[in-house]
Amino acid sequence: MNDFDFLIGTWDVANRRRADFLDADSAWEEFPAVSHVSRHFDGGASFDEIDFPTKGFGGLTLRLFDRERAQWSLYWSSRRTGTLFPPVIGRFTDGEGVFEGEDTHAGKAVRVRFVWSGTTSGSPRWEQFFSVDGGDTWLHNWTMDFSRRP
Repeated sequence: MNDFDFLIGTWDVANRRRADFLDADSAWEEFPAVSHVSRHFDGGASFDEIDFPTKGFGGLTLRLFDRERAQWSLYWSSRRTGTLFPPVIGRFTDGEGVFEGEDTHAGKAVRVRFVWSGTTSGSPRWEQFFSVDGGDTWLHNWTMDFSRRP
């Protein structure tokens, strides 16, 4: 528990993502965001709302810690749909969190991986990867670098 305490507060977020999440040759685009993160259930839950002002969308993440399994389930919801995406599940080891799950993108089944790093440095980074071959190969398609607002 308490693994996401590093993220509590308000952050400026520098985003870099591929225009096409499934195309390794796709161009990268960069854009800002603002994230507000709160702690709940004595550290066993985390909630954030993020706004991408230049993109015209936003969303939220709900993170829940399963005490019995000692793992996190992370759920994303886009303001566009108002529904929860399937969770990615995992845990932190030595300050790095790795979370995986099944989803679809553009009509294709994908395995999704989220990686949290820099959690002890004060400059956290979130990265997303997709795999269309069950996890044998991964395509890095999104990075978020967080800078705490004063």
